[in-house]
Amino acid sequence: MAPLLRRTWAPQGNTPELRHRTRLHKKVSAIATLGIPPHRHRGHCQFRLYPDQNIDSERIVDYLHALLRHVQGPMLLIWDQLTAHRARLTTQFIATQPRIHLVILPTYAPELNPVEYLWANAKLGPMANFAPLDLGTLTQTTRRTLRSIQQQPARLRSLLRHSPLSLRLQ
Repeated sequence: MAPLLRRTWAPQGNTPELRHRTRLHKKVSAIATLGIPPHRHRGHCQFRLYPDQNIDSERIVDYLHALLRHVQGPMLLIWDQLTAHRARLTTQFIATQPRIHLVILPTYAPELNPVEYLWANAKLGPMANFAPLDLGTLTQTTRRTLRSIQQQPARLRSLLRHSPLSLRLQ
């Protein structure tokens, strides 16, 4: 939970301080999707947070179940090479879902993944210089930040548009 440090302003002679616990190695893992409906007038974002847990194939399948209930029509998933994405449970589940079409990105190509822009936008924007002292505060702030981004369709569209993939938005 070490803070991501960014430059900041302070009165001359008053060096800003960020206090954090260096021995507390807690984290919040997250799954997120950015979407464009067929009519393309709004982008949308769904996410789930997993405090102090890793993302595994069971969590991915559970998330995809919820996503299939929430999103109507076909879905194109653009995935990186996360081990849980390639796990047997995940691939078997996707094989049974005719609505899901899968595109797998090259081994290391974060610039192609629109969701990476979501994470960067949250970490380098509202959460920059944020130094939580406990896991609950980190989880709550992460949830609040992502919900704020969810409510900004123009920002969601810009995250999708920023990726060099051939996603054409009108």
